[in-house]
Amino acid sequence: MQAILRELDRLYPAADCELDRKNPFQLLCATILSAQCTDERVNMVTPALFARFPTPAALAEAPRPVLEDMIRSTGFFRNKAKSLLGAARMLADKWAGEVPRSMDELLELPGVARKTANVVLGTAYGIPAGVVVDTHVTRLAQRLGLTRETTPEKIERDLMSIVPRERWILFSHQLIWHGRRVCAARQPDCDVCPLAPHCPSAFG
Repeated sequence: MQAILRELDRLYPAADCELDRKNPFQLLCATILSAQCTDERVNMVTPALFARFPTPAALAEAPRPVLEDMIRSTGFFRNKAKSLLGAARMLADKWAGEVPRSMDELLELPGVARKTANVVLGTAYGIPAGVVVDTHVTRLAQRLGLTRETTPEKIERDLMSIVPRERWILFSHQLIWHGRRVCAARQPDCDVCPLAPHCPSAFG
């Protein structure tokens, strides 16, 4: 594990969330929109969204058809619009427009599960509450032999047990970056992968 962490540090010392955002509220919205969608697509949609609805109070009053049309290209737009409206209303009503800083409170928000909560806590607030487990982290953790589990909750638990807590936030970003740049789902580029010597799935 230490060899993998050292190599990830060498490759991606400044890895960060690639969703464009200026504050925790924008990150929350962008992460909700990123489900089953690329960050690139989300980043094409959010500038207009945040310009029109810059605060939870403003978004809470958004006409649903307008919101759905603005986010349509991210897929599952009806469910995502419902989540955005519900989360914005709860933020405005319960937390005075502030995004909460605890896992339990974030999980109360519509459309927010552990992955989204971990993204917000880690990236917006620097709080290592857990490890973000998305499709890239799932794939790489399995290929690297860090887990045999298949559900996000169990994968996260395995990773939290072997990765030092102070590394949880950066480690997630590093695996995501490596998954996007080298270890693709269909054709991992093992020939050029610096992690290959530590990967039981390399060249398999």
